[in-house]
Amino acid sequence: MKILICPDAASARTVAANILKRQILRKPSSVLGLATGRTMEAIYKLLVAEHCEHGLDFSSVTTFNLDEYIGLDGADEQSYRYYMQEHLFSKVNISPERTHVPNGAADDVNLESKNYEAAIAQAGGIDLQLLGLGQNGHIGFNEPLSSLNCRTRAVTLAQTTLEQNAEMFDGNPDNVPSRAITMGTATILESSMALLVVTGQAKAHIAAQTIEGPVTAAVPGSVLQSHPSCLVVLDEEAASALMGRTAIDWQLKHDPELIALMD
Repeated sequence: MKILICPDAASARTVAANILKRQILRKPSSVLGLATGRTMEAIYKLLVAEHCEHGLDFSSVTTFNLDEYIGLDGADEQSYRYYMQEHLFSKVNISPERTHVPNGAADDVNLESKNYEAAIAQAGGIDLQLLGLGQNGHIGFNEPLSSLNCRTRAVTLAQTTLEQNAEMFDGNPDNVPSRAITMGTATILESSMALLVVTGQAKAHIAAQTIEGPVTAAVPGSVLQSHPSCLVVLDEEAASALMGRTAIDWQLKHDPELIALMD
């Protein structure tokens, strides 16, 4: 795991967008794992600008989203399929058949989960997985105490997750679907590279646990410590609770890969 600390949220999002851009330029047929959330909105906006202004080509890219609420179809404005259409898919030259989001309206969510896992494998696996971090440490919708070896499946969301996501549902946690389909942590760990982006003071404590704490099902994001190629991009606020800043700052000044990412 490598740690990159940026001065502010805007620069963290720019670094993340540049990493995704470089992945597409290096491998136009990249399989990207995508995430949702406010931080991701800004990252996608930057990628759309790269497409519109500099011709970043998405025509051979394949995408798999981390998760979707059970009970919402893609036309529902609160679904993650709708989110992706609004913020990325409809604004770049990606073919609809190359975009994959779990079908939350499937009659058999267990079968949908198995088929989604199989589709990822058939695509050759994920080259670069973009991730956010929940305030309770979840990645995707792998809530605390999820098995660290789990695969794509239906899950029940934690109360803290419902509260965190209530803003998109008229501020009422009771309006947030209580179940979702999510990639599992084992699926995420099989990506060639994982990119975790965390910003804001509210995430500082859980970011420190994820990066410096023990690998434990109580903090699902901590499993990324065992990923062979994981980069965590933080702003200063999200990094404020880290205990190992001396070692991290040394790496930032001397690691050629990290230095190049800041250019």
